[in-house]
Amino acid sequence: MVSIYSLFGVRIYQYLSTIGANFAIINSELHYGWPSPFIPVLESGNYTVTISSEMGSWLTVTHPIGSMFGAMFAASIVDIIGRKKLVVLSSIPAIANWLVLGLASVPSIFFVGRFMSGFLDGISFTVVPMYVGEISEPQIRGLLSSAIPTTTVIGFLIINSLGAYLPLDTVSYICTIIPVLLLVTFSWMPESPYYFLIRGNIDAAKRSLQQLRGTKDVNDEFQRIAEAVRAEQENKGSFFDLFTVKSNRKAVTVTLGLFTIQQFSGRSVIIFYCKTIFEQSHTVISAETATILYFAVMLFFSVVTSIVVDFFGRRPMLILSVSCTAMALLTNSVFLYLTNCTNVDTSQLTFMPIVALIGFVVTFSLGLQTIPHLIMGEIFATSVKAFALCLMDIYNSIVETISSKYFHWTNDTWGLHVPFFSFFTCCILGLFFVIFYVPETKGKTLEAIQDDLKERDRVPGSKKNSTLDKPRLSHDGH
Repeated sequence: MVSIYSLFGVRIYQYLSTIGANFAIINSELHYGWPSPFIPVLESGNYTVTISSEMGSWLTVTHPIGSMFGAMFAASIVDIIGRKKLVVLSSIPAIANWLVLGLASVPSIFFVGRFMSGFLDGISFTVVPMYVGEISEPQIRGLLSSAIPTTTVIGFLIINSLGAYLPLDTVSYICTIIPVLLLVTFSWMPESPYYFLIRGNIDAAKRSLQQLRGTKDVNDEFQRIAEAVRAEQENKGSFFDLFTVKSNRKAVTVTLGLFTIQQFSGRSVIIFYCKTIFEQSHTVISAETATILYFAVMLFFSVVTSIVVDFFGRRPMLILSVSCTAMALLTNSVFLYLTNCTNVDTSQLTFMPIVALIGFVVTFSLGLQTIPHLIMGEIFATSVKAFALCLMDIYNSIVETISSKYFHWTNDTWGLHVPFFSFFTCCILGLFFVIFYVPETKGKTLEAIQDDLKERDRVPGSKKNSTLDKPRLSHDGH
């Protein structure tokens, strides 16, 4: 009888576990992209529920607000209940939540559904990156970890494609398929061996590692993991270590900076209001078609970036992405200003908004879409990683809320060109941050990255403290 390992290779459970866990990410991003097709429907009066523009803006940001609470909940319970079990259990309220949105008959129910979707989002983005990092071999950790920011785009594409042709309630019922797939597939995957070791279950940890590696001979790796967990438990970090330890502060500053650039480049508001932006820009093709094209291009180039980032490095791709994204935002802002605020005839340039926004999504996807998430997974010490992931999810939710409300206010007050010019300005400032502050992590082990962060805090020229005098691990950990 042919075994699953002989058909797909000994790493099959690492791939299957990553795919299964990422159904939670897809479900989260279906909700994240939900405002783009459906807020305009609710505001137009073409559905059984009608909301105002102001209520629509608050309905949009209810999701990131809920995400903050979900992240805090996940960080406090993930080492108690387990990575796999927490993600699996989250699929049950996720199914119920889509049914609630489909059956909603008053605006308040939509707010409840959006808050719950955000809460589950906080769980997913705190636990799934942790789980994937812990089950992966060093040789494929970058590939598996990069699946997370890539699958976010799959969620955007699905919800906008369905929302372009089907009513809100029908789409909600169809979307229950994703959490059902999460429940059915991920329930059969192994738990993280790190979790079992934290709980003192040695036998279960070894069995989990054997299943993930596809071999009984895991003694050497198991001993390394067990020693790492033992050392971490003896020197267990706290949330405050993110700010009291210099190397952690450096990591926090780098990651917060990157996510600030990512969010204030307009990423979230374009996702939230993509259809509305194309409608107001008077593009040469329909807003529905332009939206689907936008997310299809984002998905393609996110996959490309995941493949090439280990060849070109993080910093060069970030510099290229930020600078070109700024130019695309400036182009769209100038066109919108000329069209809406001057007498300049732009009737022959109706293709410009779609070109500028497609240019934005191409250049954004080449770095800003995926690399902040990759660096976040690389730059924090293991002892504080759970706290860091929680902090970053909370921070992202706050920034998403601010940027979304800012977009809504400036667009209604002065016009669409103002938020786009603001996003251009933020990208220019972000370019200097990347050039002067973001370290290169390409080809370095996690230990070497930590050494580099600590080296920056030592006295320059101190040979005793120089990491150059230390033998370094190669990229594969040997």
